[in-house]
Amino acid sequence: MPVPLYQAKAEFFRMLGHPVRIRVLELLQDGPTPVRDLLTAIEIEPSSLSQQLAVLRRSGIVTSTRTGSTVVYALAGGDVAELLRAARRILTEMLAGQNERLEGLLDAEPEAVR
Repeated sequence: MPVPLYQAKAEFFRMLGHPVRIRVLELLQDGPTPVRDLLTAIEIEPSSLSQQLAVLRRSGIVTSTRTGSTVVYALAGGDVAELLRAARRILTEMLAGQNERLEGLLDAEPEAVR
């Protein structure tokens, strides 16, 4: 029996659910990037980065190519970059709404309590 689409989506978002993976995808939006540059930008242990890159590679969301001793990673498609941009827009709207609610609460608070 095939996996329902909602379950496949949940698994996809679970795969994205690690800060290092998100950071890697953000960095790869600028184009193919050698592992050494990812390590410099993210500042984690090489073994930890390797594990997270393996998850992204197995999922098919990134590709890797080797030239000599240099491994370069790239986004497998442009849709990933669009997903990250959409996430940024959604988060920006959510945070703006939270700020508006906070301001409303502060405005409703009596002067003496502040």
